[in-house]
Amino acid sequence: MDIVIDPASPVPPYEQVRTRIAALAAQGVLAAGTRLPPVRRLAADLGLAVNTVARAYRELEQAGLVETHGRAGTLVTPAAAGTPVAAHAAAQRYADETRALGLTPEAALALVQAVLRRPG
Repeated sequence: MDIVIDPASPVPPYEQVRTRIAALAAQGVLAAGTRLPPVRRLAADLGLAVNTVARAYRELEQAGLVETHGRAGTLVTPAAAGTPVAAHAAAQRYADETRALGLTPEAALALVQAVLRRPG
């Protein structure tokens, strides 16, 4: 993976890792489903502490750009490759409306998953 850490940068190393992985995914270099290197290996390759890379992965996961699947590793999500602006806007509207109705995030997600699984 093409990541270079600039130790002289005012940007913290975890943020350099996070933004580079996000950029590689957005550019299509890391396609959806691509397995990222294990945290320990990437940390060793970059000369960083394990916790630094772990934080970058956590923040990528919180942003929905990667998913961690235990032994299967950390995978790039389809969202990381870019979603249409209209889809993002629709998701924002849905989140706003369900929040206004008092639904928890879990309930809102379960509802939309059920609807999406219904045939045609």
